[in-house]
Amino acid sequence: MEQHYFCNPVNVEYRYQFNKKTTGEGIEVSREAADPSMIFYKGKYYIFASMTLGVWVSENLASWECHRLPDNLPLYDYAPDVRVVGEYVYFSASKRGENCNFYRTKDILNGPYEEITGTFDFWDPNLFADDDGRIYFYWGCDNTTPIWGVELDAATMKPLTERKELVAGHPFTVGYERRGEDHCMVPTEKDIELAGAGNHDCNMPYIEGAWMTKYQGKYYLQYACPGAEYNVYADGVYIADAPLGPFTLAKNNPFSYKPGGFLPGAGHGSTMRDREGAWWHTATMRISVNHLFERRVGIWPAGFDHVGELFCNQRYGDWPMSVEMLRKNPWRHPEWYLLSYGKETDCSSFTEGKEAGKVVDENVRTWWQAASNEAGQWIRVNLGKSFDVHAVQVNFADDKIEMPVPGTFQGENNARYIEEAAQVTRWMLEGSENGKDWIILEDKSKALTSLPHDLVVMEDGISLQYIRLTILEVPYHQKPCISGLRVFGIGDGVKPQIPEYQVSRSTGLDMEVRIYGENALGYTILWGHEPEKLYHSYMIFGKDRQKIGALVEGQNYYVRVDAFNEAGITEGRITEVR
Repeated sequence: MEQHYFCNPVNVEYRYQFNKKTTGEGIEVSREAADPSMIFYKGKYYIFASMTLGVWVSENLASWECHRLPDNLPLYDYAPDVRVVGEYVYFSASKRGENCNFYRTKDILNGPYEEITGTFDFWDPNLFADDDGRIYFYWGCDNTTPIWGVELDAATMKPLTERKELVAGHPFTVGYERRGEDHCMVPTEKDIELAGAGNHDCNMPYIEGAWMTKYQGKYYLQYACPGAEYNVYADGVYIADAPLGPFTLAKNNPFSYKPGGFLPGAGHGSTMRDREGAWWHTATMRISVNHLFERRVGIWPAGFDHVGELFCNQRYGDWPMSVEMLRKNPWRHPEWYLLSYGKETDCSSFTEGKEAGKVVDENVRTWWQAASNEAGQWIRVNLGKSFDVHAVQVNFADDKIEMPVPGTFQGENNARYIEEAAQVTRWMLEGSENGKDWIILEDKSKALTSLPHDLVVMEDGISLQYIRLTILEVPYHQKPCISGLRVFGIGDGVKPQIPEYQVSRSTGLDMEVRIYGENALGYTILWGHEPEKLYHSYMIFGKDRQKIGALVEGQNYYVRVDAFNEAGITEGRITEVR
């Protein structure tokens, strides 16, 4: 049985964006894809994401190919919403202040896309077809206004009802809605006044990215908050007995939440059932260094528990995963463990402040940059001893690209050009047991693609101590940058001891966890509203204390701290926190 391994973020050709700066002169260049709508249609999986000019297609949920979409679609508009309605696939996207059209097709890649003239404007749209054939529509993306819902005429897509307010922000009682890194921005009464006056310059959360799922007669209205630029970008969920509510905040919230690890963020996404009946959630992951909206897309196993609570497993959410194994058990531990964190590195050259050690610090926002753009620059990781290596993820980064815009800017408020020309990223990955005799693990010296997050899988494992990456060519003749040369496998040492920890709830929305452990590479803090539902997680490295600011006022929680190293994962004991 093919396992179809993948490792977040989704490895596709993220297109370069040339954005006019909102203040001052000049441009900012980065790669972006965000706000994914994932569907299953006619035997294949499709992801439509913002600013890609196309659609990603897969037959197995692990490997994806990019395809250009027809030009009559609003490809420069954010948050494309795509849903299957009968024989058709319906498409819409955001354009605040102008009426937004709908489009439908029976052939996603080739079209034609029939245009249905819109009668109102919206941002972050989501279309939902109920079992009885009635059509509902949800939209909203703001820190001063809510998510609205309306019923539409299935033929004309015109509203049949007045819009109804469904979800608003409540950052004083819902901790995960607070903005900032780890929810550090605490709103005040003044912020409420500013938001009420329509002033965006306030600390109220953005409530956005609606997605509706129906399961066993219940309606699950998912929404994103508090802002795409934060590590805590998340998806929450409300539940109702009818498509337009009234809605009640679910106990398990936020159901999609990944604030730690190599690449954080898990907000503004979609939830889909695959051909085997398993559930998956895809969402937006945050880099936000070269541009505020420098983002990627991730996929994780999801589902509904025995009482219908929606969950998503992101415990080791940027480690290699097997689609087939997660279909059988969405909560299974990884097969392979991180081997490269903090290990010795060296390189052909480096730029000051961007040394070789950045490729093993498990932080996508830092990177090694070679001092030259000449072909043959290399980076090497010494694991310290031989390990049974099963996978290597090669993560390319960009660093302040300065070059003329290769096309014409489009749009006014978000003026940009999305790169159309094909780019290539070429490299050679080698491994060695002794640092002298090398074997080729992957040869991409003649690649015709530009994949920034490639995963090289050696399912049977190879005994290796050294991993060397030689870069031959990158887009725009940059000095090559690597944010992570991440090695996964199985060590022969001893697993960590069961960690001891203390947890205190400092406010109704916050708790702090202090960990005392030995022989651990890092820790995963788990929590939930019942001891058997520890659905939330926060992975940490290099520290023994972490504030968790995602709690909901008035709800008790249960906490467990697991420790991990190269040899495996040791589960901790559960503590109740009131």
